[in-house]
Amino acid sequence: MLRIYPTAISIVCDAAKAATAISAHDRDLARQLRRAAASVPLNIAEGSGVGGGNRRQRYRTALGSAREVQACFDVAVALRYMPPVNESTSADMNRVIGTLVTLVR
Repeated sequence: MLRIYPTAISIVCDAAKAATAISAHDRDLARQLRRAAASVPLNIAEGSGVGGGNRRQRYRTALGSAREVQACFDVAVALRYMPPVNESTSADMNRVIGTLVTLVR
């Protein structure tokens, strides 16, 4: 299992809290955030259990979902559904995205 897996789980917790605030304004965006956030550790775990091109594809999917989580946060902040994410969450997002970018090259 990748070392970023626990960090991805932490992002799921942060996304769940944000989704609660977002859902008061936009249930669809909140649902999309929850799905994308859950997809990151699920695809990391799946990628860790397979080999070859399938592994890289699962990590690509996790990367796409991590970027989608970031975009959901950005949209929710722009629409004033929530305050900007805290520095810890931002750092976690950057760590996960950075690691996945390196793995899918």
